[in-house]
Amino acid sequence: MTDAYDRLTRRFARMATVEEAVAMLGWDEAAVMPDGGAEARADQLATLSGIAHGMLVEPEVAADLAVAEAAPPADDAARRNLALMRRAHRQATAVPGELVEALARQSSTCEKIWRAARKAGDFAMVAGPLGELLALVRVQASALGAAFGLAPYDALIDQHQQGVLAGEIAPVFARYEAFLREALPRAEALQAKRDAALPGAAPFAESVQEALCRRLAAEAGLDFAQARLDRSTHPFCGGTPSDIRITTRYDEADFCSALMGVLHETGHALYEAGLPRGFARQPVGFAAGMAAHESQSLIVEMQAARSDAYLGFLGPMLAEAFGQDAADFSLPRLSARLRHVTRSCIRVEADELTYPAHVILRFRLEAAMIAGDLAVADLPEAWNQGMRDLLGITPPDDARGCLQDIHWYCGTFGYFPSYTLGAMAAAQLMAAARRAVPDLDLALARGDFSPLLGWLRANVHAHGARFGFNELLRQATGKMLDPADFEAHLAARYLVG
Repeated sequence: MTDAYDRLTRRFARMATVEEAVAMLGWDEAAVMPDGGAEARADQLATLSGIAHGMLVEPEVAADLAVAEAAPPADDAARRNLALMRRAHRQATAVPGELVEALARQSSTCEKIWRAARKAGDFAMVAGPLGELLALVRVQASALGAAFGLAPYDALIDQHQQGVLAGEIAPVFARYEAFLREALPRAEALQAKRDAALPGAAPFAESVQEALCRRLAAEAGLDFAQARLDRSTHPFCGGTPSDIRITTRYDEADFCSALMGVLHETGHALYEAGLPRGFARQPVGFAAGMAAHESQSLIVEMQAARSDAYLGFLGPMLAEAFGQDAADFSLPRLSARLRHVTRSCIRVEADELTYPAHVILRFRLEAAMIAGDLAVADLPEAWNQGMRDLLGITPPDDARGCLQDIHWYCGTFGYFPSYTLGAMAAAQLMAAARRAVPDLDLALARGDFSPLLGWLRANVHAHGARFGFNELLRQATGKMLDPADFEAHLAARYLVG
């Protein structure tokens, strides 16, 4: 390897360390920071983002890239690492440092106002700050698009999942919308014929829920010597591969939301923990993208933890923990809650059949906002109309409408498609895992995730960012993304009487 490549790896490692500090400050901001720290935190995040950006755009980086590319490393993974370094440099040089800091500062400011607006259910409180943030994001999108030869919205999607374009997503989503239009009434009709008794009797003590969450996450493979569980308004997984931070929220009227939320975030955490340590803090050592990341959270939560096999294991544990009758946590009762199909206004509480409709709505709205076809002031009504078109329901207020998600209010546009692309990939990966590990469901019936996790470690986690989304799927399953696997999974779970 050349001296130039070695210098690049050291530089990228230092940049990654700065970005780790940003991640930790972000966790602190969401989980424990007092409200009075908001202004200072915005400055801290903006300054660190500016430092990381500055390290990447220094003239020496361009010179070292040119030298390293003239005599690239022999190792395939190292060559991919070099290519990802070039990509990162192109992204950074496309966006001025002043804009990077302005985005970080306005994102932090807007997010704080969003928290109050969401609590009050009043979009008008945050419309102005969101408009200012959107204006900055549109400048960023145009700059990135010009650098990579992409439309502005495609450039934002590309930041979260490289190589996936809006023009490719739109027909996949249109296909699913047609599937849902026929499948949803059928699922509702079949559901109406079943016993709708829910598991257990409230209240479910928060302390018991928290203990269960920790136990289930650990049994799924999360090492709490390198992770912690906290609370936040919006559940997430953050931190670093060796210091993972997951959060959830608790509701004593319904234990399922916290448990499944933690298993979801545990899927993210296991992916981070399984990334190739030999390329830690290098571009190729990160995840393959956010659609790939979402596939890992959803294969744990939706594919495994909501399966008949795992629910049969989970029921007796819940009964014992809550001190209630085991019969009240039977498979039919857990299924009635965890696989209940309903036309809900809230994305994070949606069932897996209707969840993609929530993503389709956001995909279309953010594409329109970035294109300048939808004004921020018109977002609430556009949101409500979209919900009527997709699910036949209207949110009763902004809190259950366009204020429910944190993403846009912290400047994250282009992320939402990753959720449903990830769900589709999760079904495809689970089908391949079952073919490769015939006893996988027998293991889940014992609460044993190790066969599934071992398969994911070898076929997904260990590759890091060596492959793009579709190539990763092809390597693991023999084909690129195929929505048919997701539809088959949903049909088997919801459309069989």
